[in-house]
Amino acid sequence: MDTSESTAKERDPAPESSRRRGWRRWAMDTRPLRRPAYRRLWSSTIVTAVGSQLTAVAVPKQIYDITGSSAWVGAASLAGLVPLIVFALWGGAIADSMDRRKLLLITNSGIAVTSLLFWLQAFTGLESVAALMVLLAVQQAFWGLNAPARNASIARLVPEDELPAANALGSTVMQTGQVAGPLLAGALIPVIGLPELYLIDAVALCVTVWAVYRLPSLPPLAGTAVRRAGVKEIAAGFRYISGHTVLLLSFLADIIAMVLGMPRALFPQLAAQTYAPYGEGLALGLLFAAIPIGAVLGGLFSGTFSRARRHGWMVIGAVVVWGAAITGFGLSSSLWVGVAFLAVAGVADMVSMVFRGAILLSAATDEMRGRMQGVFTVVVAGGPRLADVLHGTAGSAFGPRTAVAGGGLLVVAVMLVLAAAVPALRRYRV
Repeated sequence: MDTSESTAKERDPAPESSRRRGWRRWAMDTRPLRRPAYRRLWSSTIVTAVGSQLTAVAVPKQIYDITGSSAWVGAASLAGLVPLIVFALWGGAIADSMDRRKLLLITNSGIAVTSLLFWLQAFTGLESVAALMVLLAVQQAFWGLNAPARNASIARLVPEDELPAANALGSTVMQTGQVAGPLLAGALIPVIGLPELYLIDAVALCVTVWAVYRLPSLPPLAGTAVRRAGVKEIAAGFRYISGHTVLLLSFLADIIAMVLGMPRALFPQLAAQTYAPYGEGLALGLLFAAIPIGAVLGGLFSGTFSRARRHGWMVIGAVVVWGAAITGFGLSSSLWVGVAFLAVAGVADMVSMVFRGAILLSAATDEMRGRMQGVFTVVVAGGPRLADVLHGTAGSAFGPRTAVAGGGLLVVAVMLVLAAAVPALRRYRV
């Protein structure tokens, strides 16, 4: 491996996974945090994970306050999705053609400025849905440009054997943010109001910019051809995926799990009907929190990830467990049993995220990693939204529990058929 792949690799400490004993074998592997550059990137992720959720709660809340319509809230979500998809694909190509640290500085600064504009419009009482949707589109465009560069940089900051641990650390922080961010927003809005919530996010993002500023330069590796970041380069990324079966299968595994098996669109109906005796508000909160909580727990006990070498089997197994857990959730009439199944699904989702991310970083060359992460961002963002449409339609036609259980069974069946028919993912190991 080229020594220029990572500054950290030149000072690689002796591996410790073989010396981990007792409970430490299961606890999160924190070796990547000993590398200053990765630690700075990870620290910036903590701020982003919580701060982004503050804005994610504040924007739909403000739109609903202005319009009194959930339809407008849904339209705003679509307004953010389209630029996220477009700019994630383009951002992946840009990340492969310029210094990724510089791109992170530009995009994080753009996100911070956008958060400041969110604060300004709320502070001045503008009450314009159009302005909110434009700002949301701009913010998601910057996020789409940022995510591929951030994720692709990890492979330059830690050695290959620490990629699963690094992905587990990052994914755990993001999932924790999905739990803590909305809870914090819900507690702060009645106390300080929406404008100040935006301002907190904007100020916190300054910490992210500072952490990224202190990263080492991450230009394209020596010998990499200089290229423009245009449509031709984006198309080359898709050709690269089609020519590397294991990469294609890693994307398909996530699409299968999320599109067929993510039941969140049915949570409100299940809370109001199936779990109404427990209290609709309590049921709804627990249903939405269960998967992220499970993912966080999976991350905290991810020590075994560092020792796994059959990354393909880990992805297959995780998707199958996800489908089985979702099936169990659909069949359960008890709220607590259902939440337990969702938490197991969250653990499986964490395992899948970690090893799909590791495959993308290890199986792709550095000059393609940005584009792979761009497609990854689109799949992660788009899959659950397609699931919302599919499950919402199926729930109306067959009932929510049947739709959920049926989706889970489809996940298991389709994943097993795919793994049996195409052996590349089964055979992939590091």
